[in-house]
Amino acid sequence: MSSEYLVEIRDLTYAYGERPVLQNIEMAIPRGKVVAIMGISGSGKTTILRLIGGVLRAQRGEVLFDGVRVDPHDRARLYRLRRRMGMLFQFGALFTDLSVFDNVAFQIREHSELPESMVRDLVLMKLHAVGLRAAQAAMPGELSGGMARRVALARAIALDPTLIMYDEPFTGLDPIALGVIANLVRTLNDALGATSIVVTHDVEEALEVVDYVYYLSEGRIVAQGTPEEMRANVDPLVRQFVYGQADGPVSQQYPSRPIAEELGV
Repeated sequence: MSSEYLVEIRDLTYAYGERPVLQNIEMAIPRGKVVAIMGISGSGKTTILRLIGGVLRAQRGEVLFDGVRVDPHDRARLYRLRRRMGMLFQFGALFTDLSVFDNVAFQIREHSELPESMVRDLVLMKLHAVGLRAAQAAMPGELSGGMARRVALARAIALDPTLIMYDEPFTGLDPIALGVIANLVRTLNDALGATSIVVTHDVEEALEVVDYVYYLSEGRIVAQGTPEEMRANVDPLVRQFVYGQADGPVSQQYPSRPIAEELGV
């Protein structure tokens, strides 16, 4: 019998060289839900996605995907797991020399032996789902930022993944494009019966579409809960982030000696 959780992270620790990035991370991502991993830049959010995808290997602890341990050293099993994962990279990361159609078709052609007629139908359905079927012949350089992000999303769902991961999907978008992407995150997750992990520091948009939030600070989970619970959290660190307060535990000054001492006064 399968677990109620699609992704489980157990006592995970990771460091880049001597610099610790994640410490004693415990997460459980329920099937069918949209879960946000939030925190300021450098808190380890994207590193978690890389560990789930098997790009990195933890120094301690483990990542389970649908009950199977993610191990970068077992390449055959890792590739089988990755076929069930979709990834929306930060800023889209489209292939600049391929058309919109071929960007979306790329993953289908790589991981299946479907006839080209079926590839065409699947690509058009995915582009239609994000509202860009008419842009199939366009090149990435001809797209706006919001359109490029939607094409990248169509590519991420090309193989109907069980898990969709989003790395900063709202960054750099105008308010309308941002709203469109946020709505697609929720709508596609529910329509596909998928599970989604959204890494972001855009609080307002994320809290409108996710079911649960993990908040990271300095490589540790310092708060978690539903959007309502995060808004009501009284911890100064959490409130500063959720409400965008300039003053609080997180200082904007890089650690240094007192300025008076630096100036010799």
